Amino acid sequence: MTRAFIALGSNLDNPAAQLKQALAALAALPGTALLASSALYRTTPVGFIAQPDFVNAVAELDTALDADALLDALMQIERVHGRVRSFRNAPRVLDLDLLTYGDEIRHSEVLTLPHPRMHERAFVLQPLAQIAPDYQLGHYGSARELAERLGSAGIERLND
Repeated sequence: MTRAFIALGSNLDNPAAQLKQALAALAALPGTALLASSALYRTTPVGFIAQPDFVNAVAELDTALDADALLDALMQIERVHGRVRSFRNAPRVLDLDLLTYGDEIRHSEVLTLPHPRMHERAFVLQPLAQIAPDYQLGHYGSARELAERLGSAGIERLND
């Protein structure tokens, strides 16, 4: 089994419900156990800002799937939810990003591990720090340290 962290986001078609359904789909993946999921967080958009706020979360999994199979499964869950990739940072029904897969380091056209921008994104680090505060993100420090450094401007924890 390999420990993996997944970032979840949505800002269309009842985002909180989208994330809850996606968490159930993650838990149902073959050879996979959902170990923890963060609270839901309302966050302001990054990049293309003329769109609704997002709801974000992070999930922690143990999985027997290899990284490529897990990525394929995440993309399939997105497709089932109606994800359309129109342009970078566009509004979306569901976005699932593979943040880490064990200690694997990879740089390919399809997958970069760990996720190359997660250490810059408070909307990832706040929920990650909630479920795995001591998780080390390489030389950047722990999830908690990074979340504290980036702060929580534009992020609101929703009721559990």
